[in-house]
Amino acid sequence: MNEKVTIFDTTLRDGEQAPGASLNVFEKVEIAKQMERLNVDVIEAGFPVSSQAQFEAVQRIADSVNMIVTGLARTVDADIDSCQRALNGADRFRIHTFIGTSDIHLKGKFGADRYGKSLEKKRNTILNMACEAVQYSKTFTDDVEFSPEDAGRTDIGYLAEVVEAVISAGATTINIPDTTGYTMPEEFGAKIAELRKRVINIDQAVISVHCHNDLGLAVANSLNAIANGARQVECTINGIGERAGNASMEEIVMALDVRSNYWNYYTNIKTEEIYNTSRMVSGFTGMLVQPNKAIVGENAFAHESGIHQDGMLKNRDTYEIMTPESVGIRNNKIVLGRHSGRHGLSVRFKALGYEVTEDKMDYYYERFLDLADKKKEIYDEDLRILMGDKAESEQGFYTLDYLHVNLGTATIATATVRIESEGKTYEESATGDGPVDACFRAINRAIDFQSQTRLEHYQVRSVTAGKGAQGEVTVRLKINGSAYTGKGVSTDTIKASAKSYLQALNHYEAMKDMNEVFETISETV
Repeated sequence: MNEKVTIFDTTLRDGEQAPGASLNVFEKVEIAKQMERLNVDVIEAGFPVSSQAQFEAVQRIADSVNMIVTGLARTVDADIDSCQRALNGADRFRIHTFIGTSDIHLKGKFGADRYGKSLEKKRNTILNMACEAVQYSKTFTDDVEFSPEDAGRTDIGYLAEVVEAVISAGATTINIPDTTGYTMPEEFGAKIAELRKRVINIDQAVISVHCHNDLGLAVANSLNAIANGARQVECTINGIGERAGNASMEEIVMALDVRSNYWNYYTNIKTEEIYNTSRMVSGFTGMLVQPNKAIVGENAFAHESGIHQDGMLKNRDTYEIMTPESVGIRNNKIVLGRHSGRHGLSVRFKALGYEVTEDKMDYYYERFLDLADKKKEIYDEDLRILMGDKAESEQGFYTLDYLHVNLGTATIATATVRIESEGKTYEESATGDGPVDACFRAINRAIDFQSQTRLEHYQVRSVTAGKGAQGEVTVRLKINGSAYTGKGVSTDTIKASAKSYLQALNHYEAMKDMNEVFETISETV
């Protein structure tokens, strides 16, 4: 019989650590609910101790979904306490604690003499800290996961010693992370196999893997680990995450599903919800899915070559190893218009994976009618955009109240903006090298933004079809050395640009307190 592989989704924790990606509480809860529809086994909701916003998000998710919810904690009592408090409302919760184990980490993060003056003494200190953290976590829950950070570059002898000790201390899941995406698939699979040989109590815990994509091998490493005994995979939607990202959930799931004749493993994922989940995560994070992305990219099921088109017309199996419908891409596009009723809109939202309560439908229906007046035909992407706009309106920092632009071939572009922020209104004008530059300068003047800001990326694309299609503008700002992404959508590209700029500033404001924690995240108390 085939064996089950548990899917552990870390989109809301590791995925959010992608440069420029930031999610507020509303967005995180919406994504978590969609993960439940996707039938994910375990969801890592965040790092509760890192900020009040993170704590609240984990707490809200724990109260909102029916799956195993976990929070991340260093091997520090305060972190573990924070996890327990945030997760306490969940029907089932897990505490996930971690500490670096590679010589590189021991000599770097734990280089201070208080951890030991020799490598051997540092190793003993780290092992004891790991066991004590697991034991303390067990006082709150029987479900404890431990990760030896940078296991991919950790000496196999010491790694086996740590794994055996933390299992004896009570860990029920052992996660082996390739934190830097350094290992090769055969090498990583061999490491999993070697741990199974060396660790005498390995049968008392589930082996998990968490692979990063720095060399583009995260999915290959994960699959090779499964072949060698791993039964949980930690991954993210669209593969988002630190640096080059994490193993892509949709790619792992569909590899096991499509090649069931090759793999003797299965997952509980409802694959028909993959596309909706991908689009929701992309919309809320502002991180676009590359067109040639496997499974969920715009070109994943597109055939331009004449030979391919001819083969497809005769038999789809000639060039497609899975159907678009199997991952939730529908061929029959339902188009709504001004005369579509509230019920039709509500049903369409539900089909796209959004839960809209009756008290919120008034807001969405009014916005829907305003948009229908402008572009007549409303597509699925338009509705996803409405959800994103609602999320931003709840962010609570800067909102665009008014925008006026003067431009022409013989005049200098001038923009006037009025910004609302926490009950106050700020209005300013500025000139610039074009209308978009003028808007950005006016915004900076209006809110008197003093931080060092540099525009690193600006992109415009059409995201919906039909006359009056909405344009999506994505910007990435470098503020005080860190990247923040913003997205704005409107039938007016200049207005979309202003909204995207403000969204990036909103993410900066929301992340302020988190940044202070993450700057010292490697320090233990």
